Amino acid sequence: QVQLVESGGGMVQAGGSLRLSCAASSDSTSITAMGWYRQAPGKQRELVARITQNGRLYYADSVKGRFAISGDNAKNMVFLQMNSLKFEDTAVYYCNAVGKVGPHEYDYWGQGTQVTVSS
Repeated sequence: QVQLVESGGGMVQAGGSLRLSCAASSDSTSITAMGWYRQAPGKQRELVARITQNGRLYYADSVKGRFAISGDNAKNMVFLQMNSLKFEDTAVYYCNAVGKVGPHEYDYWGQGTQVTVSS
């Protein structure tokens, strides 16, 4: 099992910045990747950014050049620095971890943190 605790959401004006943090605690489950998803009202949850155990990065096209994901493997933490925020970035942001037990992989989710960007 993996438990995720997020922090850092809030309200900001367009053009501003926020930093999200997520701490993972696990038993014997190996975490192979961590990332952030978001879900806006009436829309599907979408992957925003991900970092793998070996440091490979992925960003959604809509956030490239504005968001930066980083991780601390020793502390099982992941961060999302969000700059030049836009109104359309408003959503609930969820921390995600991919845990591996033997040959099986499982998704784990945080409780979500609200990010609101005012125009």
